[in-house]
Amino acid sequence: MVDLAATFSIFAEPAAWAALAALIAMEVVLGIDNLIFISIITNKLPETIRPRARVIGISLALGLRLVLLSLVFIIVQLTTPIFSAFGHGFSWRDLILIAGGLFLVWKATKEIHHNVDYDPAIDDMAEVQNKVEIGFAAAISQIIMLDLVFSLDSIITAVGMTDHIVIMVIAVIVAVTVMLVSAGPLARFLEQNPTVVMLALAFLFMIGASLIADGFGFHVPKEVIYGAMAFSALVEFLNILARDARRKKRGMVPRAAGVPDEISASGTEKE
Repeated sequence: MVDLAATFSIFAEPAAWAALAALIAMEVVLGIDNLIFISIITNKLPETIRPRARVIGISLALGLRLVLLSLVFIIVQLTTPIFSAFGHGFSWRDLILIAGGLFLVWKATKEIHHNVDYDPAIDDMAEVQNKVEIGFAAAISQIIMLDLVFSLDSIITAVGMTDHIVIMVIAVIVAVTVMLVSAGPLARFLEQNPTVVMLALAFLFMIGASLIADGFGFHVPKEVIYGAMAFSALVEFLNILARDARRKKRGMVPRAAGVPDEISASGTEKE
């Protein structure tokens, strides 16, 4: 039987609270990638089932993280090289990161191409209905695949920061709770700001490339990746403020979701 008093006795030490705070912050940051991907995928579903898909996707992320934590000793062994090639020893972790990175790069490239080379001729009702019928299962399967990759990266990071399972479990639960609370607002924000979607897809491409590089032994510091993401997000935020200011000066109504910037309050398109 688990002795809860002994399990939580570690929190009598200030160092345990410091480790918990640091790990929660790290897990929340690592969860951003997962959350962006879930938001982009679920936004392609019919509006009525998006919330359910988001909850399922994030719940799977929590479940996978907790399962991997229960197998933490096996997870640690995944970093042991199983073969060598190109002067680098590849472990199971490396292979999983490379596979996940390739999937992210492919998915981001496909979505960017769809947005850049959009063909309205394919959007007839038959195809739309077909997409609805297969969309939910396809979305969940893609979310599961990336949940596994992000969960593995998350748990390996946690193992490197603390030896206490209880701290890892609490940090993971808090981080996933933050994801659950943020999922709806983030998805709505992405839907209402198409340019931010393109930026998010570029982020996913960059994250995928970094996972591939990490799998081949070329570690890209997280600070560099998230620093670039934060700077790009700040620039896009300033662009949004500038567009809103111009819209107000021209007497345009606030833009609703899915309404292009060029449509004025009178419903006519600007020259």
